[in-house]
Amino acid sequence: MRIGFAVPQFGPFADPDRTATMCAALETLGCHSLWAADRLLAPIIPPEGYISGKPMPLQYGTHLDPLLALTVAATVTERVRLGSSTLNALWQPPLLLARSLTTLDLISHGRLDVGLGLGWMREEYTAAGVPWQARGARLEETLDVLDAVWQSDPVVHAGSLWRIPESTILPKPQQRPRPPVLLGGFTPPALERVGRRADGWLGASMPLSYFQGLWAVAAKAAERAGRDPAGLRRVFRVNAEITASGADAAEAFQRGTVRQVCDHLRLMCTADNDEVLVDLQLTTDSPQRFLELAAAFLAELVEPVSAV
Repeated sequence: MRIGFAVPQFGPFADPDRTATMCAALETLGCHSLWAADRLLAPIIPPEGYISGKPMPLQYGTHLDPLLALTVAATVTERVRLGSSTLNALWQPPLLLARSLTTLDLISHGRLDVGLGLGWMREEYTAAGVPWQARGARLEETLDVLDAVWQSDPVVHAGSLWRIPESTILPKPQQRPRPPVLLGGFTPPALERVGRRADGWLGASMPLSYFQGLWAVAAKAAERAGRDPAGLRRVFRVNAEITASGADAAEAFQRGTVRQVCDHLRLMCTADNDEVLVDLQLTTDSPQRFLELAAAFLAELVEPVSAV
């Protein structure tokens, strides 16, 4: 199992100097990866589709740009993989997205994992001036453009949404044939796309029965496409709410002691290339506490569990 953490970029952590210091410290602790998230705004009125009409966490109203936050992380680290979980792929034209991601892969000397998703908040699409409808089709063509830019020379693309005349587009990413592309999502169409097109899935810690049903969709789609499902990576995000005492076992996929949350993550991570992504920005505002909890997760997940 690989262990990664969220890049500190929200709320009180939305300070480039603090982000840099904490990313360097997280690499020193021994994590495998660092992942930046993507938010544009936090509506005052609870947005459509959010949890039971609850207001969004205030932290999401203060944020750093994910690719620039990853650039900061790249300049202060040497070893860890750097990923986006998830970058909302449709908020900019795919050619511009390809240029930014190529540059970041070069800055990080080939350490970039490209995590893309569609997002879930209609209000952000409205604010960005991007159509909410036909998002799946737009993502499919976005992936086509990225592949063309990264793997072809010269580059040409003729699609229903974007056209690129035969062109020179250099440099290419350091990783060849391209950086790994992981896709997020929690619907059957999203998991079908993971199995058919992606290098892996950006999932989340969730009840096992729900997880197994979703993953079966990706596995079957991979097989239909002539791909080996065992070759797909899985990265499970947990927005951990850490409690001092034990929580209800039914909530352990996201809430409880460090041991409880890790016990559930161990149940989900059954393949050698599975990875957990622990986001601690909603459970503490303190950089010191963030790093203490990160060390606790690493100790729990890397070292053998002692007999009780």
